[in-house]
Amino acid sequence: MILTTTESVPNREIGEILGIARGSTVRARNIGRDIFAGLKNIVGGEIEEYTKLQAHAREQAMQRLQQDAERMGADAVVNIRLTTAMVMQGAAEILAYGTAVKLK
Repeated sequence: MILTTTESVPNREIGEILGIARGSTVRARNIGRDIFAGLKNIVGGEIEEYTKLQAHAREQAMQRLQQDAERMGADAVVNIRLTTAMVMQGAAEILAYGTAVKLK
C-alpha cells in the first residue's frame, strides 16, 4: 500500500478513485502524565510523555486509515492529511484521511 501526502504517485497513473479512507483514535491523558507535565510546565521544555502519546496516536490513526483503504480495495492513498480535535477535557481525536485509489 502506497501512502502519500501528494496528489499523485510518481510514475504511476490513478485508474480509479474509490473514495475517502479514514482512520482515527481518541486518546486521553492520565494523572501520572499530568502531574509530570505540570512540573515540566513550571520549568519549561518539551513534555516528552505527551509527545510520545501523540506519536502513538498518529501511528494508530494511520494504521486504521490503511486498513480502511485495504477494505475498499485500494492500491494507494493519496493526499493524506492529519487533523486533531478536542473531544472532551483531556481527550483528543487524531484523524487521518485521504483519497483511496486504484492504480493502473
